[in-house]
Amino acid sequence: MSILDIVRASGGKDVIIPAVKLNSPAWGEPTLICAGFENLTAGDENGQLVTYLAAGLDVSLPKKSNDGNQTFGMAVDNVRGDAQRLIDLAKEAQAEITVTLYLYLESDLSGPAERPYVAKVLNANMEGPTVNLTLGYFDLINSAWPRDRYTLEFAPGLAYL
Repeated sequence: MSILDIVRASGGKDVIIPAVKLNSPAWGEPTLICAGFENLTAGDENGQLVTYLAAGLDVSLPKKSNDGNQTFGMAVDNVRGDAQRLIDLAKEAQAEITVTLYLYLESDLSGPAERPYVAKVLNANMEGPTVNLTLGYFDLINSAWPRDRYTLEFAPGLAYL
């Protein structure tokens, strides 16, 4: 049982703060956003201190199941137009957008409370002043089987068949 499971079950005073890192090769640097009214300085998975900008952020956490395609949603405030501009830049460059979701406990900001989720943006659309993102991770249906690819680098003897 993780510390987040205990916090969710106990109904205590500790608060779970979601934070995301949006990254794309089309941008110069990643964008860091957290839910709330104040910027958040916390440790990332490598132990380095990073500062997340406060914004309207809503994350529907992924369900824990054995489905073949794990998806979840996220809504980002777009009042200043920053989210729309970044998505447009990635679309123009035909670049993939990856999202890393961190869950922090307000009482311990030294690092994420559990292993971060890394997902890619499957769909992005504007709805009023909000950008809605559909994220996906572990796409079992489109995974290769067998996992090992028998190429000339992996099995050089194939060149003689």
